[in-house]
Amino acid sequence: MAQRAAIVTGASSGIGLAIARMLGEEGYGLTLAARRPDKLATAAQELRDAGMEVQDVPGPLSDEEVVKAVVAAHEQRYGRLDVLVNNAGVGIGAAVADIESKKLDMQLSVNVGAVVLFYRECAGLLRAAGSEHGNALVVNTSSISGKRGQAWLSVYSATKAAVIGFTEAMNKELSADGIKSTALCPAFVDTAMTDFVKGHVPASDMIRPEDIAESVRMLLRLSPACIVPEIVFERRGDEL
Repeated sequence: MAQRAAIVTGASSGIGLAIARMLGEEGYGLTLAARRPDKLATAAQELRDAGMEVQDVPGPLSDEEVVKAVVAAHEQRYGRLDVLVNNAGVGIGAAVADIESKKLDMQLSVNVGAVVLFYRECAGLLRAAGSEHGNALVVNTSSISGKRGQAWLSVYSATKAAVIGFTEAMNKELSADGIKSTALCPAFVDTAMTDFVKGHVPASDMIRPEDIAESVRMLLRLSPACIVPEIVFERRGDEL
């Protein structure tokens, strides 16, 4: 049984899978969560084949019961939680006059609501880890668009700004309990979410998911006294 354990959401590909792989390399037992069961199972098996301890719990993270099920499965398997990675997210572009209520609600519930619910459901486990070693860590994937709102991505930008604000609030509320939170704010990363722009920005010019994962590896190595509220990742020669 792993001596430390982590939950990673949105872990079937991209940033989430890269962070999960890094955590597995560091010896963490992993619970992976994402919406699509087949894709998540493939990612989890890939990590198991590399010798990592992994379970996967699929389901839509906009659903409160799924969030509860992920945390319950994690606690049953590992009995502890040292790192929570709130990476699941969805971005849907639209001009403001064309925003559809269903797509608005989806972005709010996944990008913001799930983050809040995972903090709530994991608070006890995180406090226990914080009490033990003072270095419980929550990583919240935001975006550079949460720092600088983008046209046609207005709802996505607003949700990612909310993630930054919530991260700041959690540091003020939970840091005394040994729980640190960091918002990751990358520009274009070479993942499926940025396929829409790859006709204009080549994948080779984008940030790598592994770049983001390495920043989290750095956070794991910091002393309990050091909190990094956010990390902004910009592409060379471009603001987004």
